[in-house]
Amino acid sequence: MKRRIFITGGAHGIGRGLVEAFCKQNDLVAFCDIDNQLGSLTAETFGAKFFCLDVANKEQLEKCLSTLFNEWGDIDVIINNVGIGNFKPITEVSVEEFDTVLQTNLRSAFITSRMLAIHRKQNGNNQYGRIINLCSSRYLMSEADTEAYSASKGGIYSLTHALCISLAPYNITVNAIAPGWIHVDENEILREKDHSFHPSGRVGTVEDIANAALFICDSKNNFINGQNITIDGGVTRKMIYPE
Repeated sequence: MKRRIFITGGAHGIGRGLVEAFCKQNDLVAFCDIDNQLGSLTAETFGAKFFCLDVANKEQLEKCLSTLFNEWGDIDVIINNVGIGNFKPITEVSVEEFDTVLQTNLRSAFITSRMLAIHRKQNGNNQYGRIINLCSSRYLMSEADTEAYSASKGGIYSLTHALCISLAPYNITVNAIAPGWIHVDENEILREKDHSFHPSGRVGTVEDIANAALFICDSKNNFINGQNITIDGGVTRKMIYPE
């Protein structure tokens, strides 16, 4: 039986790589994104179903999930990938901008998880379920001017282990993936020192994240639960001293 996959923020970057990876597994894949042009192109390229919406809009996101429940009967895998940054000095970022980042990155993950739990509670006993939340190595370490983004990813880290316990009765495992530096911009020119900075000897790719998601979603891997898997080429384990 084909798995039924829903991915937020699937039009480009890591999200696009996730859509491609699961489509290649012959799964039923739906995704949402605010970018209608890129979203339509991604859907056409890989054979996925696309919803153009803003995940910060609760009503739009809930309507999308309700549509999928009606069409598919259930959702087996939700990947809460969507994320925005809005990196500004703390003296310049507004409270409203801070709220928008949290609504997009963190609240949307709660909304999708909550709706899946409600659906499972009301509709039978699916023995398979996965939620993967895209965290970031910034949940643990930061640069200046990243307060909103770092707070949202810290929330994702904690939300993941809370959901792991709450969703256990519905046969849903909940894990997070925390990417480090992942090369998603084709216009970004990587230097040798960018690669050598990583103990693994290279900057990460979207395939690195997609491969981890596929592994977590394997039906045999339900003992991986409540974890945050950092995929950063070893950078967060590297002691860095001033030169």
